[in-house]
Amino acid sequence: MGQLKIGTESFNVEIEGPADAPVLMLSNSLGTNLHMWGPQMPELVKHFRVVRYDARGHGHSVASEGPYSIAMLGRDALAIMDELGLDKVNWLGLSMGGMVGQWLLAHAGDRIERAVLANTSSYMPDARPWNARILKVQKDGMASIAQTVCDRWFTPEFQGRDPHAVEGIAAMLRTTPDHGYIAACAAVRDMDLREIVRSANRPVLVIAGTRDPATPAPLGREIADSIPGAQYVEFETAHLSNIEQPEAFTAAVVKFLTAPARTASARRPAAKKATGKKAAVKKAAARKPVAKKAVRKSAVKKAPAKKGPAKKGPAKKGPAKKGPARKAAAKKSVLKKGATKKSAQKKAPAKKAPARKVSAKKAATKKTASKKTAARKAPARKTTKRGAR
Repeated sequence: MGQLKIGTESFNVEIEGPADAPVLMLSNSLGTNLHMWGPQMPELVKHFRVVRYDARGHGHSVASEGPYSIAMLGRDALAIMDELGLDKVNWLGLSMGGMVGQWLLAHAGDRIERAVLANTSSYMPDARPWNARILKVQKDGMASIAQTVCDRWFTPEFQGRDPHAVEGIAAMLRTTPDHGYIAACAAVRDMDLREIVRSANRPVLVIAGTRDPATPAPLGREIADSIPGAQYVEFETAHLSNIEQPEAFTAAVVKFLTAPARTASARRPAAKKATGKKAAVKKAAARKPVAKKAVRKSAVKKAPAKKGPAKKGPAKKGPAKKGPARKAAAKKSVLKKGATKKSAQKKAPAKKAPARKVSAKKAATKKTASKKTAARKAPARKTTKRGAR
């Protein structure tokens, strides 16, 4: 494609692969350009519409005065996506490109489908080596650091096995604009993405090199541990693992980016989406019976509380121990009931016994009197009855 004009600036962009394939955007490391991905391209274009670009200050892209920041480089990537009409892309970035990928995951996660962060870090523990490198380039130019950087980027074994590949990278370093490299060094030196990367919610694969002195494997592991569900793989390489072990690197990338959604990431948000509404209904149904049981239990517990004013009274009068107070209250209530019955029994005979004797005498007297009266009144009654008749 060549130069892509964005405002007053231009970026070197190459697009390859089927037009209807998922888009994969590649972001280069510090001091290289889009050609660093040469070993991966034959396999990647079988699966993706690959978009490669030279980062600001590198290759044939704009090399404005610095210093740069990772946020600035991240906005460049978004501008390229917008200019190409790409709503969402898969991301593959190595070293500085992996740092830009972390920024995108945190600030523009909706534009990233999946991301591979290779041989990278969320921060640089020591700024002194970067300051020394900047001073060296300012004084002697990029050619003065090319071999030193390659010694850090490749193991001695690989340098002896494939010097041609090493020289290709050294050539990229030597042709990178001095001021572009210095400005990008400042961006890497000053970044700290450790907190914001925790907000990443897209499927992520972190690749590290066991023998990488530039971004040691523990720093890569730290990124993977910070992103829920992130996958991690480590190769026996130095910094540019895509060149030192191209087959293994490419296979890991393709496998991750083409895997089914559930395989690509075990992150919690994906699990929630996978369960869907049915799981929510089941959970709601599972919660409701528990709520009902809780109400019943509370009702059972509250019932004794209503009946037990007598229990509260003794509890207040008695000591702190509730057990003896309740027993004492129970005994008192029993004694009270017994006393009530006894008193009822004592009082009832006292009132009724004399009454019965007196009433018996009165009844006998009344009967006698009634008989006499009946005897006297009988004739009168008869007379009255006859008169009535």
